[in-house]
Amino acid sequence: MADWAPIAKEYDPLKAGSIDGTDEEPHDRAIWRAMLARYVPNKGVTGDAHLTLFVARLNLQTTEEKLKEVFSRYGDIRKIRLVRDLVTGFSKGYAFIEYKEERALLKAHRDANRLVIDQHEIFVDFELERTLKGWIPRRLGGGFGGKKESGQLRFGGRDRPFRKPINLPNMKNDFYGEGSSEKRNWSREGTRDWRTRDRDHERSRDKRWGERERSWAWGDSERDSREERSRGRDRKDRDR
Repeated sequence: MADWAPIAKEYDPLKAGSIDGTDEEPHDRAIWRAMLARYVPNKGVTGDAHLTLFVARLNLQTTEEKLKEVFSRYGDIRKIRLVRDLVTGFSKGYAFIEYKEERALLKAHRDANRLVIDQHEIFVDFELERTLKGWIPRRLGGGFGGKKESGQLRFGGRDRPFRKPINLPNMKNDFYGEGSSEKRNWSREGTRDWRTRDRDHERSRDKRWGERERSWAWGDSERDSREERSRGRDRKDRDR
């Protein structure tokens, strides 16, 4: 608990899949895929990783010129890299922006997150691929993205930080320690209560069925007597 932090300091796919970082077993296939992946950051990427912003959830129509227009208000930009599909050349909806000064980077990180560009609310964070140890991208089951519908939520990032684990040692000691004998007695009594309740239920059910059968029998006899009286009246009418 002493070294707990809402933002991950080192990437662990197993912990990233947990809302409080305490999971002990993988709970979806993506985590298994990330744990088995051996990812090496792209060495073809140049520039200072500690001065680079990651910008995501962009409108697919947003261009480099539009990004430069928006992000240059926070400081001087050294380079903008809008990630595009190698085959089609279309934008993939995210980009990397490298600033010349750390002051501009921090200002953009603070103010540009959730900014609306081309009718899309964007997400801004520091670059993690080259700065966070053990980083696994989302395409390999890692990352800090994911959707609730897919069951692959990821935690430990700016957009979805860890929640602080609940730590109640005194309550745990009381439950499993001194109060254990009382707990056992209660469970035995509870078992007896359930057995007694089941027997009472069986008896009441048998009683209800007996009453229902008697009512059915009475209903059948009454119906037969009515039919017999009706037939008797019919014979008397014919005799007259």
